[in-house]
Amino acid sequence: MEERLQKILAKAGIASRRRAEELIRDGRIQVNGQVVKEMGCKIDPALDAVTFDGKPITFEQKIYILLNKPAGYVTTLSDPQGRPVVSDLIKEFSLRLFPVGRLDLDTEGALLMTNDGELGNAILHPSFEVNKTYEALVQGVPTADQLTLLAQGIEIDGVRTRPAAIRVLQRRRDQTLVEVVIHEGKKRQVRKMFQAVNHRVLHLKRTAYGNLRLGALPLGKCRVLGPNDLKKIFSKKIPFTIKNILA
Repeated sequence: MEERLQKILAKAGIASRRRAEELIRDGRIQVNGQVVKEMGCKIDPALDAVTFDGKPITFEQKIYILLNKPAGYVTTLSDPQGRPVVSDLIKEFSLRLFPVGRLDLDTEGALLMTNDGELGNAILHPSFEVNKTYEALVQGVPTADQLTLLAQGIEIDGVRTRPAAIRVLQRRRDQTLVEVVIHEGKKRQVRKMFQAVNHRVLHLKRTAYGNLRLGALPLGKCRVLGPNDLKKIFSKKIPFTIKNILA
């Protein structure tokens, strides 16, 4: 599909769209061996050969998948112990996709997978504060004081967690379902938070990245995300470089 050259360059990660326009004006971009300086030039990356300062530019199609990971799958692309890996669940996609962040072996729920390293790094970078929402079924009934401690931040492995949003969804006689929203990514953080107040997590599920929710996606299934889905992830601010991808 044809698109404006500067937009294609931005999507390929060569430069921002404005900077790409400067590169075109400066005669540093060639299409099929010819210098192109017109802003209105459209190309099809599947058919046209593009170079930047004489070096070929590759245009791998970017793809973004939301997977509802089941428990029992390792969030890696291979496992020396021979355990099931999340890539086993998306074999219909020929491109090599990597998980954005991790979910523990015994944790299920929303897992983003992509071949876009730029977007993946932005989601994980602390400065963009992408919230991750979890539902934790915990043993017992935490008191209001204990939940306040978790919300304000609690020391885990010698480091204090950042403030979290805590909301009780359901109370039973000996179990409580709690929604936890954090933007940190410490290993087994939610489980360790409740362990610190003496309430073991019995079941843990991630339900959202930012405002992108898992919804009714069946366990073990995935769906392809579009630009509007990706914008929901960055609820506070969208990285400038990512704006080019979502444009």
